[in-house]
Amino acid sequence: MPRHKLTAAEAARALGISLDTLRRWDRAGKIRVERDASNRRVVRAAEVERLRAPTSDETISARNHFRGIVRSVEVDGFLARVELDVTEPARLVAIITRESAEQLGLKAGSSAAGVVKATSVMVER
Repeated sequence: MPRHKLTAAEAARALGISLDTLRRWDRAGKIRVERDASNRRVVRAAEVERLRAPTSDETISARNHFRGIVRSVEVDGFLARVELDVTEPARLVAIITRESAEQLGLKAGSSAAGVVKATSVMVER
């Protein structure tokens, strides 16, 4: 029978973030966390899945791959400015086409990744 709740440490590992980052996300309201009878953080498996990017058979050949949560998407004409909160203490900002932002379904609070390769930053979901 699958587990429906994970400890904070298990959830952090599943998301590829540190336990400290999970605690900060909890305080900032970026992740829905519950408390058990001993007042320890527990995270529903569905919440981890919501934040985890869907797996794909396609892989991008890039060394610098940053998972995170979309902070904002600002669309202006042909371009979109996407801001990701990635593993602390960093923020990644990319300018991508509006069409790409729409196709990825990017919105504040969704899971995404920034991929840095050479002088380009790509955004995937």
